[in-house]
Amino acid sequence: MKRKHKIYTLLLSVSVMVEGCHVPKIVSQEVKADLPEEYRGDGTADTTNLANIDWKSYFNDPYLGNIIDTALQHNQELLITMQEIEISANEVSARKGEYLPSVGVKVGAGAEKRSENTPLGAMERQVDIREGKENPEPMPELGVALVANWEVDIWKKLRNATKSAQLHYLSSIEGKNFMVTNLVAEIARSYYELLTLDEQERIIQQNIKLQTQAYDIVKVQKAATRVNELAVKKFEAELLKTQSLQYEVQQKIVETENKLNYLAGVYPRHIERKQTDFATGSGLMSLAAGIPSQLLTNRADIRQVELEIAAANLDIKVAKAHFYPSIGISAAVGYQAFNPAYLLKTPESLAYSLFGDLMAPLVNKNAIKAEYKNANAKQIQAVYTYEQTILNAYVEVANQLAGYQNITQSIHYKTKQVEVLDQSINIANDLFNAAHAEYMEVLMTQRDALESKMDLVESQRDQYMAKVNLYRALGGGWH
Repeated sequence: MKRKHKIYTLLLSVSVMVEGCHVPKIVSQEVKADLPEEYRGDGTADTTNLANIDWKSYFNDPYLGNIIDTALQHNQELLITMQEIEISANEVSARKGEYLPSVGVKVGAGAEKRSENTPLGAMERQVDIREGKENPEPMPELGVALVANWEVDIWKKLRNATKSAQLHYLSSIEGKNFMVTNLVAEIARSYYELLTLDEQERIIQQNIKLQTQAYDIVKVQKAATRVNELAVKKFEAELLKTQSLQYEVQQKIVETENKLNYLAGVYPRHIERKQTDFATGSGLMSLAAGIPSQLLTNRADIRQVELEIAAANLDIKVAKAHFYPSIGISAAVGYQAFNPAYLLKTPESLAYSLFGDLMAPLVNKNAIKAEYKNANAKQIQAVYTYEQTILNAYVEVANQLAGYQNITQSIHYKTKQVEVLDQSINIANDLFNAAHAEYMEVLMTQRDALESKMDLVESQRDQYMAKVNLYRALGGGWH
């Protein structure tokens, strides 16, 4: 009867555990990554892609290359990210250790006095047979043992957690690659902004010379009573305005240099750079965007989110495993005695134990359910983030391709505008000297010419920016 009672109790316990292992149903989100076949919609499908070119070849300006090299070694934000990668690597090591047995040495000492009116207390008062005297009070206890604990990973909970940590580690590497892409692009944009400001400063200096000549001429004409004092003051005011403009540009140059130094992780200093050929656009290669599907392999941020999805799927399995029974095994072997003289006597002082336990959640499973649902929500969130990242990458490339084409057309007309206004300055000066034009016509023509040249340089800068942004959008720069 006792044996049957034990069997019934065991069966009841197992059935209750099985009932407690019921897992609520959830629906995971499927990944959708359908990209158009081309960017322009013109039927072209050339697979030549700028992203496959390393940044040293794409940005062939040695001065720019030196800045990027310095930044990759000293940029603080990048160095912080490298430590995040180190943290992720340590997390992988920690997870690996969880499904291996933990083994340690346990040493203990203590003393205890029991009541003499209890069975154990009365036994302790008995005479020690070997020594012929009563046991000591209080009763000391010494022990040294080798202890091991191990959770049997039958549901792959610990192994899946380790794989998830490995995927998060790989994801952090892709995050670093994406940061490098953005860092390289940001340095290139700031560098070309600096070249733009240099070019604008040269244009301003040229215009100051031109306006100074006109100012000297109008003073001579005023002395000859051909013009009045008002004309002289107008020319002088226009010259002063242009002279003040050069200092505004110089301040922007200082700020841009400091920004580049900050990105490079160094204190402010002069930035060595090109002094010519800005307008030619020869510093970057021609456009080659490839096909949209290449974004899936070239964009580090897309690969990062893809790894996060895989990790999230494993996290769901880890959370699901918490509903099932866990099996633990613990063992210990060592020596135990009340007297140091007996501690290492074998087999009298030898002590060992071996235990196994099976445990499953029965009551208050809300925390486990919440963790399971959170894991599922994070998986769905990762899928939506993946789809959003792909859409964003496609839009970025499409915008830069269209932007480059439109900027190129704009530069064509602005170049002609500058040529026409340069001719207009000569014509206005000749007419003014011949008393066939008012001084205001000369001033307005000079002002329009200066503005058009500044606008042209800014458009040329935007053309550089479009190429840099396209290179970044395609996933280049981290190689």
